[in-house]
Amino acid sequence: MASTELDLSTALWSKSSYSNATGGDCVEVAGNLPGVVPVRDSKAPNGPALIIAASAWAPFVEAVKGRGLRR
Repeated sequence: MASTELDLSTALWSKSSYSNATGGDCVEVAGNLPGVVPVRDSKAPNGPALIIAASAWAPFVEAVKGRGLRR
């Protein structure tokens, strides 16, 4: 059976500009992997990453900002 794990060893992580300077609310994304945008907690760099399809990244960000949420 083929592995379904994504190799993130070449990911170039960037901390969100919305993360605060005291170490809280730290979200990092990697934008250099074809077809996917991994997202992780910068306080747990060896922990899990949420993998989002590149085509879904912009709609995901809009939804997180509250512009795409249905109430």
